[in-house]
Amino acid sequence: MPKVNLREKFALFEDYWNPRVVGELNDSFVKLAKFKGEFVWHQHPDEDELFLVIRGEVLIRLRSEEISLTEGEFLIVPKGVEHAPSAPQEAWVLLFELKSTRNTGNVSEQRTRTALERI
Repeated sequence: MPKVNLREKFALFEDYWNPRVVGELNDSFVKLAKFKGEFVWHQHPDEDELFLVIRGEVLIRLRSEEISLTEGEFLIVPKGVEHAPSAPQEAWVLLFELKSTRNTGNVSEQRTRTALERI
């Protein structure tokens, strides 16, 4: 069972909004992504989504409020809740999601990823 060093894994990529798989747990993936700028409004009809900020600051915009997350904080967005993450500067984020979760949920656009790289 190999251990995972998050700092080393984040150093392997530079692009934004392109999650990589770093682990599997039951029917879920542990993913890493770098965020910067605005992401698309979307929802996941059948999956909850956990955002854990490793470095930087992330704003999770909901239709009813905005939730700011800093290093060491996480938020679980329940299935069916429309949201749009953003980050004013580069942020490192660990995502914990069912394997069926698509990064743009119910929306298809240029940042939609259907096949995820494993690092």
